[in-house]
Amino acid sequence: MSQYDLIVIGGGPGGYVAAIRAAQLGLNVACIDANEQLGGTCLRVGCIPSKAMLESSEKYAQLKHGLADHGIKLGKVELDLAAMLKRKEEVVKTLTSGIDGLLKKNKITRYLGMGALSPHAEGSQLHRVTVKGKDNTELEAKHIIIATGSKVASLKGIEFDGDRVGSSTEALAYDKVPGHLVVIGAGYIGMEMGSVWLRLGARVTMLEYLDRILPGMDSDIAADAHKLFKKQGFDFKLGAKVTGAKVTKDGCIVEVEGREPIKCDKVLVAVGRAPNTEGLNLQAVGLQPDGRGKIEVNDHFETAVKNIYAIGDVIRGPMLAHKAEEEGVACAEYIVTGYGHVNYDAIPAVVYTHPEIASVGKTEDELKEKGVEYKKGVYHFRANGRARTLGETDGKVKILADAKTDRVLGVHILGNRAGDLIAEAAVAMEYGASSEDIARASHAHPTLAEAVKEAALAVAGRTING
Repeated sequence: MSQYDLIVIGGGPGGYVAAIRAAQLGLNVACIDANEQLGGTCLRVGCIPSKAMLESSEKYAQLKHGLADHGIKLGKVELDLAAMLKRKEEVVKTLTSGIDGLLKKNKITRYLGMGALSPHAEGSQLHRVTVKGKDNTELEAKHIIIATGSKVASLKGIEFDGDRVGSSTEALAYDKVPGHLVVIGAGYIGMEMGSVWLRLGARVTMLEYLDRILPGMDSDIAADAHKLFKKQGFDFKLGAKVTGAKVTKDGCIVEVEGREPIKCDKVLVAVGRAPNTEGLNLQAVGLQPDGRGKIEVNDHFETAVKNIYAIGDVIRGPMLAHKAEEEGVACAEYIVTGYGHVNYDAIPAVVYTHPEIASVGKTEDELKEKGVEYKKGVYHFRANGRARTLGETDGKVKILADAKTDRVLGVHILGNRAGDLIAEAAVAMEYGASSEDIARASHAHPTLAEAVKEAALAVAGRTING
């Protein structure tokens, strides 16, 4: 039986990063994943392919509608969906093969199959993992990291048929543009995938159970985004409780409590994700997931069983690839050095719609709920020179700072390239910066980043260009 210092179960963003960091620190590491392509949901059927489709569909939309103001006239613009999907697959293939290369470079042994925990061998202190799949074998290690990620969450009364009714996985591979797409859930997955198909010509209806879109994001920013998305052509139905979806001869019917049934061609269920802990055989070693399927850990990612750790989507916190990566590094470092830390207040989140939405830290809603005294600075992109030259003036930057110390508590951006702009805010918060620190840092002109500086100046009521 092969023995290792560390076995990582899962080759997604958290798992492969943990494996690499542990190997860098001198451990003999094995990584188990059930898929030929490494990178987990994020790389195979999530973050990366969706962003490829978002970028391609945005270019298509710009060519059709967005260049006349720039003095550019085009003839007929045609969609080649097959080529767009092929490009998406090539992007995924390149990146997944790259991870394979990284594991080899760091001398990490890879096993292809499902990993499950097994009881200790009698008299041994090593944990045992059974691999079932192409590589049928048993392994032992002193340390185990569970990084199996998440799976699509289902909705009562709806069954996926792999064609008409499905998840984001199916929506990334429609072979033709739906005439009418109904998206259940107006969170970031629903809004992103809805944006792709709206741009490519579908009629898109968004059904959201709550009375707002983008749950969890700053409500002020979400409300502004809602208005912009409506102008783009989204049909929103809020406070909509979906009770079922039926496949018919020529499409689907979505049933909504207290409302008329909605006829459509495709249904995308985007109501979130659930921890992927089934099949791990946790009970065999004395672990019991909570009611949501999550594994309980302490601040060092330790489970109730000594030397078994868990990171990423299977534990508490937002289900974000970069959150899992940070935890993978911190967990590996804790195993080797006794110290590893993640600052959860400085983990950004991005919605890759157009315009993008990005945030880090506390929302204004959270500060009000907790009774925290704060100051607010807001700056609109319509006053930013670079935004004007780009023709991208929608949105704003909002900075929330402690009323007494001026320490930045949260930053929220709605606008072009918000996902890139939020990095400055995340770094500032990681180092405990004040809004004045951001305001006094020189920002190149003309750039969109100047809007962040102006919002920081606005906290003290002294914007220059607004």
